[in-house]
Amino acid sequence: MSTPRLRRFLTLATGNWPARGYLALVAVSLLLTLLFPDLALPVDPTLLTAPLSFAGVALPFGPGSAAEGAALTPAVGLWLLWLLLCALVNAAVLGSLVEDRPPVARAPRTETAPSAGGRAHRLRALLTPAVDNWPARGYLALVAASLGFFLYAVYLSPDPGFAGVWPTLATAPLGFVALLAVTPVSGWLGTLAFSVGAALSGLLNAVLLGRLVRRVRLPRTPVRPREA
Repeated sequence: MSTPRLRRFLTLATGNWPARGYLALVAVSLLLTLLFPDLALPVDPTLLTAPLSFAGVALPFGPGSAAEGAALTPAVGLWLLWLLLCALVNAAVLGSLVEDRPPVARAPRTETAPSAGGRAHRLRALLTPAVDNWPARGYLALVAASLGFFLYAVYLSPDPGFAGVWPTLATAPLGFVALLAVTPVSGWLGTLAFSVGAALSGLLNAVLLGRLVRRVRLPRTPVRPREA
């Protein structure tokens, strides 16, 4: 990441009060976790920094790793750095949503109902950030792979086990909402509802990630004052 892009990324992550409030919440959660490891927090740092933080299950460090003795301190240090990076990404996503934009003149209201073509155009514009950059496309590929594994385990594997955990983690935090919502539903309907919920959660995450990538890549255009 070049210096201007890094500067824009850090500005999005720290230049507005919602992002700073989120980072403060993560910092407090991390501090409580380190000082009181046995304390049951309502929202732990891993969940606060989801979904990227759950990629840490594949990394050889963190509180759940097998590191002991002298290796424990650097393992926990790497885990803290990883969560900090995840928190910065989430804060930048939040900052990209609340960043001030130049006012746009609204068209005069008419009584004519919006056409189907106009709605389709707005929907396409809304979803475009999820597919027009490689980070968002890569994330969608990961979500698709986790859902494919889940469906394979449910319908073809003799022992599905906890296959639903992978799409849940990949699409967190809303993936947990989808999982809780379909818990009372059993059979094929529950599988379908969870798959749709996880897919929509992943699509929303991809849109947010794509919007962040756009903001980091494109410099903000200054608004020129009107000439007298």
